[in-house]
Amino acid sequence: MPRVLIDAAAVHADRGALNRYVDGLVGGLHRAGADVSVVCQRADADRYSRIAPSARVVQGPVAIANTGARLAWEQTGLPVIAQRVGAQVIHAPYYSMPLRPGVPTVVTVHDVTWFTEQERHATVKASFFRSATRTAVRHAQRVIVPSKATRDELIRVLSADPTRIDVAYHGVDHEIFHAPTELESRRVADRLALHGQPYVAFLGALEPRKNVPNLIRGFARAVERLENPPALVIVGGIHEDDVDAAVSEVEATVKVVRPGYLSYADLPGFLGGALVVAFPSRGEGFGLPVLEAMACGAPVLTTHRTSLPEVGGDAVAYTEPDPDSIAAALGQLLAAPDRREQLAAAGLARAREFSWDASAQAHLQSYQRAVE
Repeated sequence: MPRVLIDAAAVHADRGALNRYVDGLVGGLHRAGADVSVVCQRADADRYSRIAPSARVVQGPVAIANTGARLAWEQTGLPVIAQRVGAQVIHAPYYSMPLRPGVPTVVTVHDVTWFTEQERHATVKASFFRSATRTAVRHAQRVIVPSKATRDELIRVLSADPTRIDVAYHGVDHEIFHAPTELESRRVADRLALHGQPYVAFLGALEPRKNVPNLIRGFARAVERLENPPALVIVGGIHEDDVDAAVSEVEATVKVVRPGYLSYADLPGFLGGALVVAFPSRGEGFGLPVLEAMACGAPVLTTHRTSLPEVGGDAVAYTEPDPDSIAAALGQLLAAPDRREQLAAAGLARAREFSWDASAQAHLQSYQRAVE
């Protein structure tokens, strides 16, 4: 196995889905006996030491907590650390890479919606990720993608060399994401002030491509004639004006709860305690919230777009992303407890097929190809 340096400096404090990828991967590489060093922000050093006791954890400078400073440091400081730890390959797990790394570099490109859904991303942010993706395609020895759909899109949009792309599915931490006990679910519901009211759940960033406004509109139509309607609970960060606008459109009798972030410990109770977890995204590189919801025993409703069928298979229900389709599909699930129970069982079984250990093995193969 080559000695690899993983650049975890981009991991944010919110522990979002893309950053859970880094944590899961590092743990899987440790269990595989890989020769790993991790460079990270100082606040994360203790955590990575616990995740991977065999890894060498290097703290980056204090300044890299700032995104601009981190990107500058990535070009100059990261290659120095790679030389210091004797790395034979650098893994840049979040799109961007040093232009003169000094050793072969592997880059993870998580999705291609920066190109295919440009209008649904902030202009400056999308411009950066498009540039970083182009650089990775041109200069990295290997590009890792989390799904076949993302691989195919990368080839179609950027004419990327298919022989230099490796597919490595994400995993799920089955200790964190598990079917909750009744007590776990009730505790989370009480914290959300639901007082026993059933709910439909959403977990993810409130970005335009996640399609949360149409979920709100579809949910409102699905429950408008119900005598005791469930609530809609939207968990995730980044404020979006379109979400506020959609909430303002619905009747006062429609309850929409937006608690922001929940802790890791609360996610099994939140997801597993939901009537349905709805994730009607317009496009995903992988769709980690869908996998995590299945691992918690939740019936899932998502879209048949990009990578999501690779994750959900026949174990989830599907809808088109428009409000009427969401309303119809969600209404059918809310009226069919037997169907929800069937999906919950199928989702649990399918989620067991995904693990960070398997993902780590696919990454190790990519590292080996890079140095060869």
